[in-house]
Amino acid sequence: MMRSTLPRLSLTKFAVTLASSAAIAAVPLCAHAEGQLRIAQQFGVVYMLLNVAQDQKLIEKHGKQQGVPIKVDWVQLSGGNAVNDALLSGSIDVAGAGVGPLLTIWDRTRGRQNVRGVASLGNFPYYLISTNPKVRTIADFGDKDRIALPAVTVSVQARILQMAAAKQWGTGQFARLDRLTQTLPHPDASAAIIAGKTEINAHFATPPYQEQELAGNPNAHIVLDSYDVQGGPASSTVLYATEKYVKENPKTYRAFIDALAEAAQLIKTDPELAADAYLRVTKGKIDRALLLKVIKDPQNQFKVAPQNTLGLATFLNAAGAIKNKPASWRDYFFEHPALASGS
Repeated sequence: MMRSTLPRLSLTKFAVTLASSAAIAAVPLCAHAEGQLRIAQQFGVVYMLLNVAQDQKLIEKHGKQQGVPIKVDWVQLSGGNAVNDALLSGSIDVAGAGVGPLLTIWDRTRGRQNVRGVASLGNFPYYLISTNPKVRTIADFGDKDRIALPAVTVSVQARILQMAAAKQWGTGQFARLDRLTQTLPHPDASAAIIAGKTEINAHFATPPYQEQELAGNPNAHIVLDSYDVQGGPASSTVLYATEKYVKENPKTYRAFIDALAEAAQLIKTDPELAADAYLRVTKGKIDRALLLKVIKDPQNQFKVAPQNTLGLATFLNAAGAIKNKPASWRDYFFEHPALASGS
């Protein structure tokens, strides 16, 4: 893989990493009592359940209903590798990342920390966008193309790209496009696509970055839709934790899931509130009208029960990316009434 020649983007990425490290370092690594919750989230509308919960203090609200005052610490990270490292080091309690990173860490911690999913953040189509007019399908990517995604190999975008490659060229060729991928946070990748002045000419994105790119660069077009690869709407971004945390903090855990469920309902019934909450929490530079359009898009489904995740898990096992083959989605999610309709 070629080395990045993006000085401005690299500085931004460094700032995100440095800020994230400082935030993690500021939180004690020791185990703590019921009533404390440290959550790592990343970028985009796919984390809106957390944004609304943070803005409206829903976790604290439901904690009081459980008789537990909850102190919530929010940490911003980028990429499944960074999130998984933070979870295993004890720096955070709940990780927010893609299904790919969840399956990776579930596979590696079985019989030890036993990391499993606690909730979905919803179903969202992820678009692989290119500004190269010659690239209309993944078969058209060449040696000079560079595909930005949150984390090479392990991110859900990377895994879905591998899944698409396996369908195109066979399971043995699932990693065929990995050499073209490059780790870059979504905000930086989106800026590169819109500007069109770097070697990054493709981005496997998430809402709202993909919508901003399509609106901001006339050459930007969709090469691949994750829903097509996964066979319909699928929960690609999830939350997960260790078995120890879930068992030792039952009231905090319940309050957290209840807060997410309320946030999902708020987004559905009051998208205006959700948009304002997102803008306040993220300080995102996005046109509010475009943001509302993304929130109201019926393809974007804000819900806590995971949907259509087993296909990716089965593929990763067949490709040798994970050793353990789950028989059901319940193998890599904790049980909770709010998740009963999952798949």
